[in-house]
Amino acid sequence: MKEAKKTLAIVGCGKLADIVVDALLSGVLDDYQLIGSYSRTFEKAQKLAERINKEEIGYRCDAYESISEIIALKPDYIVESAAPVALRELALPALKNGSSIVTLSIGALADEEFYNQVQETAKKHGTRVHLVSGSIGGFDVLRTASLMGDCEITFDTEKSPKSLRSTSVYESALETDAKKVFSGNAKQAIALFPTKVNVAVAASLASVGPENIKVSVTSVPDYIGDDHRIEIKNEEVHAIVDVYSKTSKIAGWSVVNTLRNITSPIVF
Repeated sequence: MKEAKKTLAIVGCGKLADIVVDALLSGVLDDYQLIGSYSRTFEKAQKLAERINKEEIGYRCDAYESISEIIALKPDYIVESAAPVALRELALPALKNGSSIVTLSIGALADEEFYNQVQETAKKHGTRVHLVSGSIGGFDVLRTASLMGDCEITFDTEKSPKSLRSTSVYESALETDAKKVFSGNAKQAIALFPTKVNVAVAASLASVGPENIKVSVTSVPDYIGDDHRIEIKNEEVHAIVDVYSKTSKIAGWSVVNTLRNITSPIVF
C-alpha cells in the first residue's frame, strides 16, 4: 500500500519558495503535496498557488491572507522562508497544532527564551523544528566537535556594500573601501542585521551558542554574493567550512534537501 503524501504549506513566497515549488513540480519532492501558501503580499501567495494548480497534478493549493489560516490547515510541515518575525508569529501555535516547521529564519532562535519555548512546545506536542543549512554547511562537524568538549568557533562573512544599504552600518565609503563593519557575537549580529546573518545563528546553535561564537562582517567593494567562513577548534579537531554563494539559491535548495531527508530511508 502506497503511503500518503505529506502535506506542506509555505510562509514567505519569494524566490526561495519558488525553488521548493520547482522541486515539487519536477518530482524531486515526490513525497509531498503543497496545500497552502501565505505571503505578506497576497498576490505572491496566489502566484505560487497558481503554479501548482495549473499543472493539474491531482491536488489543489490555496493562497491565504494570514498565518493563522495556514496554521488552521494543520499541514504536516510548514516551510518558513520569510523573516525571523514570521517565525516568531508562526512557531508556537503551529507546533501546538500538530505541524512541524522547516525554517530559514534561524536568527529568531538567538533569543534564548524563545528558543526554550519552541523546544518545550515541540517536545510536548510531538512536533519538530528543522533548521536548514541555508548558505552554509558543516552542521555535523560543528555539533560533533562541540560535543567533544571545550571549543572555539568563529564565523566570518564577506558581503557587498549593496547588501548592507538597508542597515545602520552602511556608509558611502563602503562602495570604494573594504571595511569590517561588525565584530561581536551572533546574538548581537542578528540584532543589528535581522535578515542578513541567520546562518551565523545557525552555526552557533549547532555548536557553542549565540553568545559564545565570534562573528565578523566585512564589506568588500564590488563583491558579488556572500562568503561564509566557519572555523572550529578543540584539543583534537580543527575544522574549516568555507562556503561562497553567488546568489541565495543555495538556501532554497537546502530547504529541498531537508524535506527529502525527512522522508528518506537514507539520510545525509
